[in-house]
Amino acid sequence: MIQRSIAVSALALCALASGVALAQPKPMMDDKPMADAKPAVEKCFGVAMAGKNDCAAGPGTTCAGTAKVDYQGNAWKNVPAGTCTSIHTPKGMGSLTPMKS
Repeated sequence: MIQRSIAVSALALCALASGVALAQPKPMMDDKPMADAKPAVEKCFGVAMAGKNDCAAGPGTTCAGTAKVDYQGNAWKNVPAGTCTSIHTPKGMGSLTPMKS
């Protein structure tokens, strides 16, 4: 009877310990859960295809999907941070500021 009681107690202790291990909070990064972290992006002008810009393509346009031509200088796409100026297009490189089309 004592052995059975010890075995049941040991089993309950193991179940409790594994439950505590699984209940740990999500890993944190800069006071935010890592699952919620978004990759850093930057606006890159002159790299969007016609109708594929992310927003604000200058006069005569309102927002996303309004670029009239490929590589329009005042239309931007979000790209991974630090990559914009290395993007090659038929009209030149991507720019962090609006360009003349």
